[in-house]
Amino acid sequence: QASKLVELPYSSFDDDDDDDDYDDTAEQDPPKPSPFSLCVRYLAFLWNLLFLLLGLLTLAVGVWGLLTKNPLPGEERGVPLGSDPMLLFVLAGLGASTVSLAGCLGALRASPCLLRFFLGALLALGGLQLLGGLLLLLLRRHLRDALRELLLLCLLRYRDDPDLQFLLDELQSSLQCCGLESYRDWESNPYFNCSAPGVQACGVPASCCREPLQNGSVPNAQC
Repeated sequence: QASKLVELPYSSFDDDDDDDDYDDTAEQDPPKPSPFSLCVRYLAFLWNLLFLLLGLLTLAVGVWGLLTKNPLPGEERGVPLGSDPMLLFVLAGLGASTVSLAGCLGALRASPCLLRFFLGALLALGGLQLLGGLLLLLLRRHLRDALRELLLLCLLRYRDDPDLQFLLDELQSSLQCCGLESYRDWESNPYFNCSAPGVQACGVPASCCREPLQNGSVPNAQC
């Protein structure tokens, strides 16, 4: 016996309607960001742009400081690169520039990857600062002794590094002090020791003087 096939009612208009609905959905524009989100995005971009410029400026100062003290071919460098204070400017400027650039691009292009990197860098920096604060509280005595030894080493190398000399002079002038505890701390420096052959023997730097400049222009070498 031949079976009879029962045909279900079918209409091609149903597929056309589904295609039309799909096309209408696909052609819809993405939702526009609210004015508040746009304001936050542009504020974040400008804020990170400011820190990017500051980071590039710090990096430029560090690179300039390293290049100006670069010895000529065949000469030895007076200060090791690892102990050069200009290296801190280079590292700080490079880190700040990298994080700020990620924040700028992430805020401008709404990139989740860059924003995650930016947020992670900020959280890591905040965690390091918190950890450093706790270490300062717990190891303040050991850190004080280590800082004292470091400052005594700075006094010893006062004439060897012009950047270190500038920092120590500014520190003594601003704090109106001379040495760590007294002016006798400068006896550890071979240029200011009483056995030194120079004119500054048994003396101290001009930044220790009440009048560091003679006639307003010449440093007081007989302080």
